[in-house]
Amino acid sequence: MEKWSALVSDRCLIRAREVLDVEIEGLRRVRDALDEGFVRAVDRILAALNKGGKIVVTGVGKNIPIGQKIAATLTSTGSPAVFLHPSDAMHGELGILAPGDVALALSYSGESEELMALLPAIKRGKTPIIAITCSRDNALARCSDEIIVAAVDAEACPFNMAPTASTTATLAVGDALAMVLLEARGFRKEDYAKLHPGGAIGRTLLMRVDDIMRTGPRLATVPVGARVKDAVIAMSEARSGSVVVLNPDRTVAGIFTDGDLRRHFDEPDLANRPIDELMTRNPISIRTGQLAVEVLALLERHNIDDLVVMDAEGRLAGSVDIQDLPKFKIL
Repeated sequence: MEKWSALVSDRCLIRAREVLDVEIEGLRRVRDALDEGFVRAVDRILAALNKGGKIVVTGVGKNIPIGQKIAATLTSTGSPAVFLHPSDAMHGELGILAPGDVALALSYSGESEELMALLPAIKRGKTPIIAITCSRDNALARCSDEIIVAAVDAEACPFNMAPTASTTATLAVGDALAMVLLEARGFRKEDYAKLHPGGAIGRTLLMRVDDIMRTGPRLATVPVGARVKDAVIAMSEARSGSVVVLNPDRTVAGIFTDGDLRRHFDEPDLANRPIDELMTRNPISIRTGQLAVEVLALLERHNIDDLVVMDAEGRLAGSVDIQDLPKFKIL
């Protein structure tokens, strides 16, 4: 029984890798075949979006979830899109198409009956049609204004029937459209955050360092010339993992952390040593107004737990302690 299980396990992995290889090769072929049709499609979509229109994605069968995902990705990255089911469209929902919209039709064969029944109604409304299909010589291609060819050599299905590599290719082309449009429209991280206000992404991208930094009694500081015991008292009172050492004009001379304290703990008369001798000079800092995501990037890049925050004049405005971040739900 154990031998049989091992054989099955080995065969599972071999077959899974074969499927992935077929899909990877399909993506390579689609990538290499991209041409001016893709560029013209982008231009058509940009023209529609810039005039206040939207992208109406449609398809049948396995292209329904693929189309829904493409529409969702486009919308979340600043290119408004909806998915329209061809059958629903023929029973009233065609009204979702408005003047200035553009249609993105998905059909690998280009011969899907339900989709072909819908296209004349779309064309009567003078809506441009962009096709993602396997060739320029099928019914969908002949009805379309622009064609993006997404042809694969074979499906991963052993019968070459179940849509696998072809739907992966269609989805990837949709992602490519979304990312090219994102860049062409100047869509920024801040814009992305505005469309995702409820999740961790939105919190991280919308929050500024000013929203999470320590100030007032929670900000531990000592002047240049203070002793280590003064720094420890300041850290304890502020319940902070670090203390900022300040020059008389509130510019930052350095930072002393609880890690520094542990590293020097066994040294004689540590409590009375000048903090200037043990602090880290020119500590890693960030300016007020910067995004919280940049705080995370600095903490991770430099493998530190505490960050000094400066104002526009280069004076101390606050500090960020990594232990505070979980309550803001941005870790």
